[in-house]
Amino acid sequence: MNALALVSQLGGVVLAVALAPLLAGWVAQCRAWLQNRSAPSLLLPYRTLRKLFRKDAALATQASPLFRAAPYAVFGTMATAAAIIPSVTTDLPLARVADAIALVGLFATARVFIALAAMDIGTVFGSMGARREMMIGFLAEPALLMVLFNAFLMFGSTALPTIVKGTLDADGLTLHPSLAFAGVAFVMVLLAENARIPIDNPGTHLEVTMIHESMVLEYSARHLALIEWASWLKLFNYACIGFALFVPWGIAPHTAGPLGLLLAIVWLLAKLAVAGAVLAVIETVSAKLRIFRAPEFLSMAFLLAVLGLLVHLLLQS
Repeated sequence: MNALALVSQLGGVVLAVALAPLLAGWVAQCRAWLQNRSAPSLLLPYRTLRKLFRKDAALATQASPLFRAAPYAVFGTMATAAAIIPSVTTDLPLARVADAIALVGLFATARVFIALAAMDIGTVFGSMGARREMMIGFLAEPALLMVLFNAFLMFGSTALPTIVKGTLDADGLTLHPSLAFAGVAFVMVLLAENARIPIDNPGTHLEVTMIHESMVLEYSARHLALIEWASWLKLFNYACIGFALFVPWGIAPHTAGPLGLLLAIVWLLAKLAVAGAVLAVIETVSAKLRIFRAPEFLSMAFLLAVLGLLVHLLLQS
């Protein structure tokens, strides 16, 4: 383990934490342009964080230590997940001890913390949102695992750096039909896991239809800032997982020097810009589903991922 690997590992986490609000601001700006509205500033998420961190937190009298610790646990979990995703380089020391299956476990841990915190206060909307969030998680996690198993069958590993290396070392551009099904399933899981249309609307203020937002109604100040930051970081992590699985070009190999890492950052910014614009288009042209239709949406994602597995097995036989 050399010094450059440690620097790239730490730099990757810092870059993810710093760019996550920028990605959220870019998606909001693209949505406003597509809807012919006045677009908010690209730096609005940073200003929101600064405003929240400067306020004094107001907690319910019956709040337990779990309620106070949940925002820090959720943010720490998302930051840890960013450390094992090859967003800039494959030379990640932490990625050698945690594969993509552990990554799914980290996402599940964050979900459990925020759901328990939502039920801790005992409000109606918090409990309702927690139940809906767990339902979404129970359906989305198997679909995400099936997507990862597609990559496992192709490259023989569930470690994201190994998958990236396998794609980059391939001779020329190879189109795999199984990855087409897995890619569609992954986009559907991304929308559901990040509270995006058609599953949830992050901009709504109607408590009856909210999922994620209803769980954090009791949070304020620094606690709300950490939860919002963690949600943006989760979107960033999912985008980088998609890059690693389907478009890994531009990620620096473990032999790259400082110049190669800088070029990889430029590639990452370009891919994030495209992904954010595509996400904004999907949200603009889609209508929000009723909550009881969410299982059908995620079941379709699971079936598409399984279909990708079957296609791969048939082509290999």
